[in-house]
Amino acid sequence: MSSRSLPVPDGLDSERVDAGLSRLLGISRTKAAELALAGDVLLNGKSVGKSDRLVAGAWLEVTLADEVQSTFDPETAELVPGLTIVYDDEDVVIVDKPVGVAAHPSPGWTGTTVVGGLAAAGYRISTSGAAERQGIVHRLDVGTSGLMAVAKSELAYTELKRAFKERTVEKIYLAVVQGHPDPSSGTIDAPIDRHPAADYRWAVVAGGKPSITHYATIEAFPHASLVEVHLETGRTHQIRVHMSAVRHPCVGDLTYGADPTLSARLGLERQWLHAARLSFAHPRTGLPVAVSSEPPADLQEALNRLRAAG
Repeated sequence: MSSRSLPVPDGLDSERVDAGLSRLLGISRTKAAELALAGDVLLNGKSVGKSDRLVAGAWLEVTLADEVQSTFDPETAELVPGLTIVYDDEDVVIVDKPVGVAAHPSPGWTGTTVVGGLAAAGYRISTSGAAERQGIVHRLDVGTSGLMAVAKSELAYTELKRAFKERTVEKIYLAVVQGHPDPSSGTIDAPIDRHPAADYRWAVVAGGKPSITHYATIEAFPHASLVEVHLETGRTHQIRVHMSAVRHPCVGDLTYGADPTLSARLGLERQWLHAARLSFAHPRTGLPVAVSSEPPADLQEALNRLRAAG
């Protein structure tokens, strides 16, 4: 047996004890209720029942089996405004990530992260992976919004990592790119690696990692096109690099050659790129999981301006 002591995260304020412990420790609600019934859950030193309510900031002490762990770290956890949970079970949580949020902590990054936001909201995630990337099975750029799956159980981490590697996860993005791709639908198959002259950028480079992007034009405007993008591989900045390589950079993506005048006219301060749909076989049941997300306000406003101008 082991003991876990920590303050109740803000995201669990007023939650029932059994429901809160289930989220925090990644155990079933029934197991959490059994812990409370056995007197193994203390709140500010007093035993609490399964239907009692948690209080943000109160000191929580739980005696549990050694194999049950919590990744909550009060030093790095911080609630993330706009971070929305769109799917949640004992194995997987899928978030709709707002722009300006990193997937996980990294050297030099001082902003909020998905990992920290989930911890502050009381979610336990898998302990697999590097310490700062525990539970992360794929990532979105800080400047890209949309859907991102995080593993809560060790089984989910293993199976989802395998699914991404074997390309059985469907990742669909929406992007507004400059000009009109010709052909209107097609595939970009070009290797990607770090830019030879700029470490912060990536580029199509001979000898780089195989990278495949499928795109289809949905709507055309006078100076841009809305495209649906299906990633077959998942390289860093892949969509941004590939669309720039065919001379159709994402609107607003000044790093990869977008026109700053058009970006300003549309009120964009980042690339028009959104992870809109995500689907995969559930790591435990094998049943299909499919979620979708609408573009956030800044991207929708830019799209509205394009439509009005057209």
